[in-house]
Amino acid sequence: MHPSQNLKPEWVNIIREAVPEAEKAGKLQAQQLELLYQQGWFKFLVPKAYSGLQLDMPQMVRLEESLAWANGSLGWVVTLCAGAAWFGGFLDAELATEIMTNPQLCFAGSGASTGTATISGDGYIINGTWKYASGAHHATHLTANCIIKNGDETVLNDKGEPLILPFVFDRKDVTLFRAWKYVGMMATGSDAYEVKDLYVDKTRCFQIDPEYAVIDAPLYRYPFLQLAEATLAANLSGLAVHFLDLCGPAFSERMNNPRLTEPQKEYIKQLLADQTVLLNETRAAFYEAVDYSWHNFESAGDSGLEQVSLMSRKLAKASRESVDKLYTYCGLSAANPDTEINQVWRDMHTAGQHSLLTF
Repeated sequence: MHPSQNLKPEWVNIIREAVPEAEKAGKLQAQQLELLYQQGWFKFLVPKAYSGLQLDMPQMVRLEESLAWANGSLGWVVTLCAGAAWFGGFLDAELATEIMTNPQLCFAGSGASTGTATISGDGYIINGTWKYASGAHHATHLTANCIIKNGDETVLNDKGEPLILPFVFDRKDVTLFRAWKYVGMMATGSDAYEVKDLYVDKTRCFQIDPEYAVIDAPLYRYPFLQLAEATLAANLSGLAVHFLDLCGPAFSERMNNPRLTEPQKEYIKQLLADQTVLLNETRAAFYEAVDYSWHNFESAGDSGLEQVSLMSRKLAKASRESVDKLYTYCGLSAANPDTEINQVWRDMHTAGQHSLLTF
């Protein structure tokens, strides 16, 4: 299925009409956010007990691909913020009830362990700086990984390694500062944030492990690694489909160039057709792996999880390569930063740098 089939045309119009202003401002715009709140897309993975959608993984991944197809920055922000809100399945139930029922809930955060949490009574003193928190400018809460300290000593886990645990902070307790200076994903607002000498109660700390899930549902037992791999790969796929869609009119315009020979024209058309088939075949295999793993990840036999990891990487690779093979033939307009096709190209080459799917 083409990603557009999961979105109403009016939704796509709202998203795309705001893209130029969002790119300039470095964050999503009010009309885009209003749509996100109305549809509850930031709450893809929030437990139903806290007014979330709690979608099954196959449905959620397909929707995230569709949103990335509509716009790379918006799809990326939804994916990462909804992914952070998945932590609601592991939060203290009383705290989660208090903070996650907000209709404008948006979790942002970073997976880097660049902060410390020093034990203090029934809580912790937090200090740290974290980079690249997509969606931070409209977040209601931010999450961060911290190295646990007891005085000046680092607390070790069962393996003798530093104990690292995630925390959730209210937006008012966090200082944002500009740090996103990259060529693509310009509207994600992926800026840095800092926390200084902040005391938080122990309920603000949680563990991402099925053993510690507060909500008893398959979504919170599915491994975080494969969930992250699949959702990021779907974003790259959505970007690639959008780029291939734009290649159609770009190539049609190039056909009017009198300097192109008939064999050259035929080569360009065939290249687009071949890349479209290749990408869609890879997408189909990817979704087959995702669907299988969702129904079998808790079985004693083949869980399908390794195949999700493999197909996520194959889809990411096919997405990047299809865009690069076609870009050369799109004409000079594809190098103009004011054009839609260039914006999608820049988004692909920025999102494609994510370390999780590099190899």
